Amino acid sequence: MKKDRLGRGLGALLGEHLVSEPSETEVRRVPVGSIVPNPLQPRKEFSEDELGELVSSIRENGLLQPLLVRPDGGSGDRYQLVAGERRFRSIQRLDWTDVPVVVREVSDEALLVLALVENLQREQLNPLEEAEGYESLMDRFGLTQEDVAQAVGKDRSTVANMLRLLKLPPSIRKLLQHGDLSTGHARALLSLDDGVRAADLARATVKEGWSVREVERRVRAAKGEGRGGRKGAGSRRSRDPVILALEEALRERLSTRVQIRGGARSGKGVIEVPFHDAEDFERLFALIAGEEAADVLG
Repeated sequence: MKKDRLGRGLGALLGEHLVSEPSETEVRRVPVGSIVPNPLQPRKEFSEDELGELVSSIRENGLLQPLLVRPDGGSGDRYQLVAGERRFRSIQRLDWTDVPVVVREVSDEALLVLALVENLQREQLNPLEEAEGYESLMDRFGLTQEDVAQAVGKDRSTVANMLRLLKLPPSIRKLLQHGDLSTGHARALLSLDDGVRAADLARATVKEGWSVREVERRVRAAKGEGRGGRKGAGSRRSRDPVILALEEALRERLSTRVQIRGGARSGKGVIEVPFHDAEDFERLFALIAGEEAADVLG
């Protein structure tokens, strides 16, 4: 990675020797089996198509850039990958016995920053992986949003907005992770305090193909309904607070409008779990039963 492509504060975080180009004398060959993956790699999903293309390229042209590794736990013959996760996975598929590397002393902080920046430069992280990477930097090393922004070359507001995505309900995060929702859609849904309503809108967005502007319009309408008061709000306030708390917990877990009819005093009642279509039913069934409906039906 060229120094001028890195974040403004990365040189200070990593040291100038890490952002300089390696010399020929620094490159050595080590056994592929002596390298273990980066434990702080922010990217969780790797496209099979992309890996297949890279495997073909390396088979045809060789490895054009050595892997960056660090000593693993002080052992002289074991190494931990610092940068080059996709290249490393491709080499493993090619069954190479050894691979060219550059060995550098790298702290845990630098390890995470390098992996994060490498992926950001290639736009290989989904929005949640990027947000989780920023959160890891802040939690592990006590960095502020401004520190992270300087390290990765982003505006602080960009980092703050990405971190807000981690507050989305699990069902919306899943849609965002799989690329069914864009970051713009997710940011629009963030302004809804009602997680269940937000999840309903997210599923409808995917099903109907709504634009970000349309989602924003529907979110404003939903917030207007909330200010006007919901039907039955008075009756909810008069209900058993224990039942209300359990109901809210189920709504958050299942991302649908669960209702508990009955009460703790009577010792009996009904739990209603509505679903919107066949896909929503399968999602809820998997959450409740712990397995796919198709597996049960054979």
